[in-house]
Amino acid sequence: MTGPPLIAIFGAAVLPQGPSPSLLRRIGYGLAAAQAYPEAPVLCSGGVGRFGPSEASVMVERLLAEGVTPQRLIQDDASLDTLQSVAVAARWVRRTGASRVMVCSDAYHVPRIRMMLGVLSVASEAGPRLPGRGGASLGNWMRMTLREGLAIPYDLALVLARRRELAGEGASAS
Repeated sequence: MTGPPLIAIFGAAVLPQGPSPSLLRRIGYGLAAAQAYPEAPVLCSGGVGRFGPSEASVMVERLLAEGVTPQRLIQDDASLDTLQSVAVAARWVRRTGASRVMVCSDAYHVPRIRMMLGVLSVASEAGPRLPGRGGASLGNWMRMTLREGLAIPYDLALVLARRRELAGEGASAS
């Protein structure tokens, strides 16, 4: 893999009091990737959930405060789930010729993201992350791991059925 990756930070909840611990971890992973690849663009992906501003806008604000230049940041406020974020990343890679997507998310989430990117013929790699649960509570980790296990076959079926559209190859792609 030559050339810089597209660093993609996948959203997590914004709570009434601010970013969730998961969102803060993911921003940290994205920041570490941005520092390791100073020429790489950074996709901040996540729409408005139940509370507050969009996940992407929180990411952008935090990354700017850490010194990432605004020219590198791509703010995707429209994606409301992982599948939509994957589609945005895949389209970006196709348009720009980025070598791959560096996936910045929690360890339980990364396999599903990479599976969907693979179905869309987009190379990917796991981005930096903390070992083990990355600081997540055992209960949250178990809940999210179970959720991912259920989401993988569902999202696989969706990606296979909508592959051309999601990859930006179909007429209905936006």
